[in-house]
Amino acid sequence: MNEEQHLDIEYFTDILCIWAYIGQVRVDELLRNFPGQLRFRYRYIPLFGAAHDKIERDWKDKGGAKGYNAFQRETAAQWKHIHVHPELWLNQCPRSSTVPHLFLKAVDLLLAKGEHEHDGDGHSLLEETICRVREAFFRDARNISDFGTLDEVAEDLKLPHQKIRRLLDTGEAHAALHADSEAYHKYQVPGSPTFIFNEGRQRLYGNLGYRIIEANVNELLKNPEFGQASWC
Repeated sequence: MNEEQHLDIEYFTDILCIWAYIGQVRVDELLRNFPGQLRFRYRYIPLFGAAHDKIERDWKDKGGAKGYNAFQRETAAQWKHIHVHPELWLNQCPRSSTVPHLFLKAVDLLLAKGEHEHDGDGHSLLEETICRVREAFFRDARNISDFGTLDEVAEDLKLPHQKIRRLLDTGEAHAALHADSEAYHKYQVPGSPTFIFNEGRQRLYGNLGYRIIEANVNELLKNPEFGQASWC
Protein backbone atom coordinates (compact mmCIF):
# COMPACT_ATOMS: atom_id res chain seq x y z
CA MET A 1 0.00 0.00 0.00
CA ASN A 2 1.62 3.28 -1.06
CA GLU A 3 1.59 6.54 0.87
CA GLU A 4 -1.44 7.88 -1.01
CA GLN A 5 -3.61 4.90 -0.14
CA HIS A 6 -5.58 4.47 3.06
CA LEU A 7 -7.22 1.60 4.83
CA ASP A 8 -10.89 2.45 5.20
CA ILE A 9 -12.52 1.33 8.44
CA GLU A 10 -16.20 1.72 9.24
CA TYR A 11 -16.62 1.81 13.00
CA PHE A 12 -20.12 1.20 14.39
CA THR A 13 -21.02 2.18 17.95
CA ASP A 14 -23.82 3.49 20.11
CA ILE A 15 -22.60 6.51 22.06
CA LEU A 16 -24.31 5.16 25.22
CA CYS A 17 -22.61 1.75 24.96
CA ILE A 18 -20.04 1.26 27.72
CA TRP A 19 -18.07 -1.21 25.59
CA ALA A 20 -17.57 1.51 22.97
CA TYR A 21 -16.48 3.87 25.76
CA ILE A 22 -13.96 1.27 26.90
CA GLY A 23 -12.90 0.54 23.33
CA GLN A 24 -12.15 4.13 22.30
CA VAL A 25 -8.61 3.71 23.64
CA ARG A 26 -8.02 1.03 21.00
CA VAL A 27 -9.12 3.35 18.21
CA ASP A 28 -6.79 6.01 19.62
CA GLU A 29 -3.91 3.51 19.69
CA LEU A 30 -4.54 2.53 16.06
CA LEU A 31 -4.44 6.18 15.01
CA ARG A 32 -1.15 6.70 16.87
CA ASN A 33 0.48 3.55 15.52
CA PHE A 34 -0.68 3.97 11.91
CA PRO A 35 -0.41 7.74 11.33
CA GLY A 36 -1.92 8.79 8.03
CA GLN A 37 -2.68 5.21 7.01
CA LEU A 38 -6.19 4.74 8.41
CA ARG A 39 -9.39 6.48 7.42
CA PHE A 40 -12.13 5.90 9.96
CA ARG A 41 -15.78 6.41 9.13
CA TYR A 42 -17.71 6.71 12.36
CA ARG A 43 -21.19 5.23 12.16
CA TYR A 44 -23.89 5.01 14.82
CA ILE A 45 -26.45 2.34 15.62
CA PRO A 46 -29.57 2.76 17.80
CA LEU A 47 -29.00 0.18 20.54
CA PHE A 48 -30.15 2.81 23.02
CA GLY A 49 -32.62 4.51 20.68
CA ALA A 50 -35.21 4.14 23.45
CA ALA A 51 -32.81 3.97 26.38
CA HIS A 52 -35.28 3.90 29.28
CA ASP A 53 -37.39 1.20 27.64
CA LYS A 54 -34.28 -0.90 26.94
CA ILE A 55 -33.08 -0.78 30.54
CA GLU A 56 -36.56 -1.40 31.91
CA ARG A 57 -36.94 -4.40 29.61
CA ASP A 58 -33.46 -5.91 29.85
CA TRP A 59 -32.95 -5.27 33.57
CA LYS A 60 -36.50 -5.79 34.81
CA ASP A 61 -35.55 -8.85 36.86
CA LYS A 62 -32.02 -7.66 37.70
CA GLY A 63 -32.67 -4.54 39.72
CA GLY A 64 -33.75 -2.16 36.98
CA ALA A 65 -31.76 1.06 36.61
CA LYS A 66 -29.98 0.46 39.93
CA GLY A 67 -28.90 -2.98 38.78
CA TYR A 68 -27.70 -1.57 35.48
CA ASN A 69 -25.81 1.17 37.31
CA ALA A 70 -24.06 -1.45 39.46
CA PHE A 71 -23.15 -3.49 36.38
CA GLN A 72 -21.70 -0.42 34.64
CA ARG A 73 -19.64 0.56 37.68
CA GLU A 74 -18.33 -3.00 38.14
CA THR A 75 -17.43 -3.18 34.46
CA ALA A 76 -15.66 0.18 34.49
CA ALA A 77 -13.68 -0.75 37.61
CA GLN A 78 -11.80 -3.34 35.52
CA TRP A 79 -10.31 -0.62 33.29
CA LYS A 80 -7.97 2.10 34.54
CA HIS A 81 -8.39 4.37 31.51
CA ILE A 82 -12.10 5.12 32.02
CA HIS A 83 -14.24 6.51 34.80
CA VAL A 84 -17.98 6.35 35.35
CA HIS A 85 -20.08 8.55 37.57
CA PRO A 86 -21.59 6.91 40.69
CA GLU A 87 -25.05 8.09 39.57
CA LEU A 88 -24.75 6.83 35.98
CA TRP A 89 -28.22 5.90 34.63
CA LEU A 90 -29.75 7.08 37.89
CA ASN A 91 -29.48 10.85 37.38
CA GLN A 92 -29.85 12.99 34.23
CA CYS A 93 -30.60 9.88 32.15
CA PRO A 94 -30.65 10.32 28.37
CA ARG A 95 -33.89 9.22 26.74
CA SER A 96 -32.30 8.31 23.43
CA SER A 97 -28.87 7.94 21.83
CA THR A 98 -30.40 9.25 18.60
CA VAL A 99 -29.99 12.87 19.69
CA PRO A 100 -26.21 12.72 20.32
CA HIS A 101 -25.83 10.60 17.18
CA LEU A 102 -27.49 13.34 15.13
CA PHE A 103 -25.27 15.92 16.79
CA LEU A 104 -22.13 13.93 15.94
CA LYS A 105 -23.24 13.43 12.34
CA ALA A 106 -23.73 17.19 12.09
CA VAL A 107 -20.23 17.78 13.47
CA ASP A 108 -18.87 15.22 10.99
CA LEU A 109 -20.58 17.01 8.11
CA LEU A 110 -19.34 20.40 9.30
CA LEU A 111 -15.73 19.25 9.56
CA ALA A 112 -15.93 17.53 6.18
CA LYS A 113 -16.24 21.02 4.71
CA GLY A 114 -12.60 21.54 5.71
CA GLU A 115 -13.11 24.18 8.37
CA HIS A 116 -10.86 22.41 10.90
CA GLU A 117 -7.58 20.51 10.69
CA HIS A 118 -6.12 17.60 12.64
CA ASP A 119 -4.35 18.64 15.83
CA GLY A 120 -1.12 16.82 14.94
CA ASP A 121 -1.26 13.71 17.12
CA GLY A 122 -3.57 11.63 14.94
CA HIS A 123 -6.67 12.72 16.85
CA SER A 124 -9.11 14.79 14.79
CA LEU A 125 -11.54 17.30 16.15
CA LEU A 126 -14.34 14.88 15.30
CA GLU A 127 -12.72 12.17 17.42
CA GLU A 128 -12.19 14.66 20.24
CA THR A 129 -15.88 15.58 20.03
CA ILE A 130 -16.92 11.92 20.20
CA CYS A 131 -14.73 11.45 23.29
CA ARG A 132 -16.13 14.58 24.96
CA VAL A 133 -19.72 13.50 24.38
CA ARG A 134 -19.02 10.06 25.83
CA GLU A 135 -17.25 11.55 28.82
CA ALA A 136 -20.10 13.98 29.41
CA PHE A 137 -22.35 10.98 29.92
CA PHE A 138 -20.22 8.25 31.47
CA ARG A 139 -17.84 10.37 33.55
CA ASP A 140 -20.08 13.32 34.37
CA ALA A 141 -23.57 11.71 34.20
CA ARG A 142 -24.92 14.54 32.05
CA ASN A 143 -27.98 14.19 29.86
CA ILE A 144 -26.50 14.04 26.37
CA SER A 145 -29.92 13.66 24.77
CA ASP A 146 -30.44 17.34 25.70
CA PHE A 147 -29.21 19.67 22.96
CA GLY A 148 -28.32 22.22 25.62
CA THR A 149 -25.67 19.82 26.96
CA LEU A 150 -24.39 19.14 23.44
CA ASP A 151 -24.23 22.88 22.69
CA GLU A 152 -21.97 23.25 25.73
CA VAL A 153 -19.70 20.48 24.43
CA ALA A 154 -19.51 22.31 21.09
CA GLU A 155 -18.70 25.61 22.79
CA ASP A 156 -15.94 24.00 24.89
CA LEU A 157 -14.35 22.73 21.66
CA LYS A 158 -14.91 26.08 19.91
CA LEU A 159 -17.23 24.44 17.40
CA PRO A 160 -19.87 26.73 15.86
CA HIS A 161 -22.99 25.25 17.45
CA GLN A 162 -25.28 27.47 15.36
CA LYS A 163 -23.89 25.92 12.17
CA ILE A 164 -24.29 22.48 13.73
CA ARG A 165 -27.92 23.27 14.53
CA ARG A 166 -28.41 24.40 10.94
CA LEU A 167 -27.29 20.98 9.68
CA LEU A 168 -29.89 19.47 11.98
CA ASP A 169 -32.61 21.88 10.88
CA THR A 170 -32.02 21.18 7.18
CA GLY A 171 -32.21 17.42 7.69
CA GLU A 172 -28.64 16.81 6.46
CA ALA A 173 -27.61 15.19 9.75
CA HIS A 174 -30.72 13.00 9.67
CA ALA A 175 -29.88 11.84 6.15
CA ALA A 176 -26.33 10.96 7.25
CA LEU A 177 -27.64 9.01 10.23
CA HIS A 178 -30.07 7.18 7.95
CA ALA A 179 -27.09 6.15 5.81
CA ASP A 180 -25.55 4.65 8.95
CA SER A 181 -28.76 2.69 9.53
CA GLU A 182 -28.66 1.34 5.98
CA ALA A 183 -25.03 0.29 6.39
CA TYR A 184 -25.88 -1.31 9.75
CA HIS A 185 -28.42 -3.58 8.06
CA LYS A 186 -26.33 -4.14 4.94
CA TYR A 187 -23.34 -5.41 6.92
CA GLN A 188 -25.51 -7.17 9.52
CA VAL A 189 -23.58 -5.44 12.28
CA PRO A 190 -23.98 -7.55 15.45
CA GLY A 191 -23.57 -4.76 17.99
CA SER A 192 -21.38 -2.07 19.49
CA PRO A 193 -18.50 -1.67 18.90
CA THR A 194 -17.91 -3.27 15.48
CA PHE A 195 -15.08 -2.68 13.02
CA ILE A 196 -15.94 -3.29 9.36
CA PHE A 197 -13.11 -3.82 6.86
CA ASN A 198 -12.95 -4.61 3.16
CA GLU A 199 -16.42 -3.27 2.35
CA GLY A 200 -18.05 -5.71 4.74
CA ARG A 201 -15.95 -8.79 3.98
CA GLN A 202 -14.40 -8.68 7.45
CA ARG A 203 -15.73 -7.55 10.80
CA LEU A 204 -14.49 -7.50 14.36
CA TYR A 205 -17.11 -7.19 17.07
CA GLY A 206 -17.08 -6.72 20.79
CA ASN A 207 -14.55 -6.17 23.55
CA LEU A 208 -11.53 -7.43 21.58
CA GLY A 209 -7.92 -6.96 22.60
CA TYR A 210 -5.92 -4.34 20.74
CA ARG A 211 -3.44 -6.86 19.28
CA ILE A 212 -6.26 -8.72 17.51
CA ILE A 213 -7.43 -5.53 15.83
CA GLU A 214 -3.87 -4.46 15.03
CA ALA A 215 -3.09 -7.83 13.41
CA ASN A 216 -6.04 -7.43 11.04
CA VAL A 217 -5.05 -3.86 10.20
CA ASN A 218 -1.45 -4.89 9.53
CA GLU A 219 -2.55 -7.69 7.22
CA LEU A 220 -4.83 -5.42 5.24
CA LEU A 221 -2.18 -2.72 4.93
CA LYS A 222 0.27 -5.29 3.57
CA ASN A 223 -2.30 -6.87 1.27
CA PRO A 224 -5.43 -4.82 0.50
CA GLU A 225 -7.00 -7.91 -1.13
CA PHE A 226 -6.68 -9.95 2.08
CA GLY A 227 -9.97 -11.63 2.99
CA GLN A 228 -11.47 -11.50 -0.49
CA ALA A 229 -12.66 -14.61 -2.26
CA SER A 230 -9.86 -16.83 -3.56
CA TRP A 231 -9.70 -19.98 -5.66
CA CYS A 232 -7.10 -21.63 -3.39
